[in-house]
Amino acid sequence: MSVQIGIDLGTTNSLVAQFIDGETRLIPNKLGHELTPSVVSVTEDGSILVGLAARERLATAPQMTASAFKRFMGSDKIFRLGKQQFRAEELSALVLKSLKEDAEHFLGEPVEEVVITVPAYFNAIQRQATKNAAEMAGLKVSRLLNEPTAAGLAYNLQDKPDDTNFLIFDLGGGTFDISILDYFDGVVQVSASAGDNQLGGEDFVQALQRCFLTKCTSLNEAQRKRIQTSSESWQVFEHAKRQLSKEKSVKIALTLDEQVHEAIISEEDFRQAAQPLITRLRQPIERALRDAKLNPSSIDGIILVGGATRMPIIRKAIAQWFQRLPLSAINPDEAIARGAAVQAALIARNQNLEEVVLTDVMPFSLGTTIGVDMPNGQRINDRFSPIIERNMPVPISREQHYVTAKDNQTELQFDIRQGESAISSENILLGEMFVTVPPRPRGEVGVTVRFSYDINGLLEVDLTNDELDIQINQVFQHNSHNLSAAEVQASREKLAKLKIHPREQQENRYLLEKAKRLYENYLGEERAVISEFLAYFEAELESQDEGRIHRARKKMQECLARYDEGWLI
Repeated sequence: MSVQIGIDLGTTNSLVAQFIDGETRLIPNKLGHELTPSVVSVTEDGSILVGLAARERLATAPQMTASAFKRFMGSDKIFRLGKQQFRAEELSALVLKSLKEDAEHFLGEPVEEVVITVPAYFNAIQRQATKNAAEMAGLKVSRLLNEPTAAGLAYNLQDKPDDTNFLIFDLGGGTFDISILDYFDGVVQVSASAGDNQLGGEDFVQALQRCFLTKCTSLNEAQRKRIQTSSESWQVFEHAKRQLSKEKSVKIALTLDEQVHEAIISEEDFRQAAQPLITRLRQPIERALRDAKLNPSSIDGIILVGGATRMPIIRKAIAQWFQRLPLSAINPDEAIARGAAVQAALIARNQNLEEVVLTDVMPFSLGTTIGVDMPNGQRINDRFSPIIERNMPVPISREQHYVTAKDNQTELQFDIRQGESAISSENILLGEMFVTVPPRPRGEVGVTVRFSYDINGLLEVDLTNDELDIQINQVFQHNSHNLSAAEVQASREKLAKLKIHPREQQENRYLLEKAKRLYENYLGEERAVISEFLAYFEAELESQDEGRIHRARKKMQECLARYDEGWLI
């Protein structure tokens, strides 16, 4: 078996790890960092930047840069970067390809197989989109692993005493997952999962942005709209959010139209602005506890996962809800990648790992649409009939029998839906299947519908009627928003033709883009100094003398560190 790695493909940052010499080890990128920003940018000459250099261009070239595209996996949203356009899967593939190259450089051998983590609440279409992205990047997915489950592996929950219950609180950049894991007799079991695919750290950045717009009175309407609709100020608000994790207040300063606009935001201001988000966090927790038939006092430990859990307002809310402090022995940014590496090693039957029996559950209900006859003779349509209910253990296969609703009906239509609403049309449509049947009185012709859901989150549907010799099968990997096998191959060929910025030049490019961003942020003498160093560094790069470039790079790093307070990831 070829070398296997684990990848946490995140909304804000991504990581790659491998289980090496009896322990998980994070693999650094070219810049020596373990976190690679999930950001892609197209430069003026058409080259592709991925990672930190691309993130710098959120401020200086927002129309050429894309971030947080994980939220749109499996959708038909198109990201237009200059003259080029990409789907979320293609942008994710560029991030995966960069991580693959980092791993191959670090390990000294080709990497072909991978375990990729996904939010527990990702549906079948989003999971297939993730597999498509991996294929475009030249990777074969051996397992899609739910992110909270990966965190459980990273924390070695299989080594805990029997009858222990842990709650995994996973708040990433763009998604929120809750899973309750219990351990008994050598088995780690996910007993319940819930989540919100549209809630994450990025939403707290936007809450801080709204707070700033309320407090800052010097902005005109055009400037306010510019801040709201462009990503150019993202780095300022993200930095301020991080500062509020360490300080009681922060001064936010934005330079727009040669003028500095400032406002002081306190921790309490931020808490009030984020209160609607905190309320949304509580709802999945309550659902997961209810489904697991547990109360907060039954939880033996709370494990924090995801960089957004560093915010004090999050930790205080958790402590208030559970009347205890959460665990954070493992860096919350790293836990998922480390768990993915453990799963990859288990698949490869690594001799340094004991076999772990790990069972997961359905994060959502799957079913179809029916009509219901009321006692008064009225028929109510658009009702959801669940075939597999949420939090059943996977893999799982369940069936239901459905009959015709009208006399002489010649076709049965089954729309495959995911969700929890009693109103079927309010649930997510995954696809449709049709069956031709002979015309007979209502209720006399029926079809058995079997749903089978595997450990990778892919759904297979069988429609059968032995009497009529009906046997129809479909795997729901695609819907109208997803890509066919031919389209995946076409995207892979398209990405292969792109001019990716050389790996060995990434640090130089990052420093150039960082200097451009800082030049825009400052005025007067400070701006002049940055401009002078930028010109000096560009001249040294043109010399192509490695010694001179190395010395210039060091000087450039020292210069920019004076203006950027040193935060990177």
